[in-house]
Amino acid sequence: MPDALYVNNLMKRFGTKEVLKGVSFSVPEGSVFGFIGQNGAGKTTTMKTVLGLLAPDGGAIQVFGENVTYGNTKTNRMVGYLPDVPEFYDYMTTREYLGLCADIAGIPKGEQKARIEEMLEMVGLASEKHRIRGFSRGMKQRLGIAQALLHRPKLLICDEPTSALDPMGRKEILEALQAARSQTTVLFSTHILSDVERICDRAAILHNGTVVLNGTMEELHARKAGTDFAVTAADGVSFEALRSHFPKFQKTEKPGAEEFEMLWKQGAQEDFRNVLGFISEQNLNIRSAAWAESSLEDLFLAATQGETEVKA
Repeated sequence: MPDALYVNNLMKRFGTKEVLKGVSFSVPEGSVFGFIGQNGAGKTTTMKTVLGLLAPDGGAIQVFGENVTYGNTKTNRMVGYLPDVPEFYDYMTTREYLGLCADIAGIPKGEQKARIEEMLEMVGLASEKHRIRGFSRGMKQRLGIAQALLHRPKLLICDEPTSALDPMGRKEILEALQAARSQTTVLFSTHILSDVERICDRAAILHNGTVVLNGTMEELHARKAGTDFAVTAADGVSFEALRSHFPKFQKTEKPGAEEFEMLWKQGAQEDFRNVLGFISEQNLNIRSAAWAESSLEDLFLAATQGETEVKA
């Protein structure tokens, strides 16, 4: 079975500026894939090239095994697209607008009403009767998802769908994307790392025109896992006494009047065993002792600052 999206050694320059320098990644069918990068990293350029809106200077793109061609690519019949700032005929209601989109997409008249109601229910706009001009940005993004899914695409591409939204708006969009995964493969570009950790099962990090990390969320976290460990202590345990035995401990902030956390960076298995042995011998009141899992933010900063080995 081919991947939903396959990008191989994609290159693109604008004048003398080389934006994409051999971007490679693949999106398995049925996944929610986060395409991560700073503003200006080339995410939108990649998305527009996948849609056949920009001509690449090198490389290849396939959507479900079919080659993408610039200008009039047949692969777009399998793709739904939500730009970062979608535009609508704001004098219309949601049903009027989606009815127009259904006509353009060639959806049979007899199927349109049920399809429109299904999409509006999925994105939480089924009870909305007002005209689009009164919608918040989050509501417009949700309507954009409904429009992008109306023709039942096999791949949904969203460009920065949660940027500039308040926390409630972001929550609503992420819930809509989670609901969409039952019908399609989802690829969304973003610089908001917590959104990726919340709903994605795979991700790639774009930096300086290349993909510097790529894999499942478990694989990405494992890249730096097992190097730091943390101990949380309370009720009379002395940080100074512990540090006198283990000088590499650093004290970090932890909520609670009597509770504190100690972090040992770049620790080894033997270090961890020695600490656990000391805690047991001294019968110390320890709340937890565990290897600290790296966050996606840790991985992103390490990868973009040259601390992580590049793996496309």
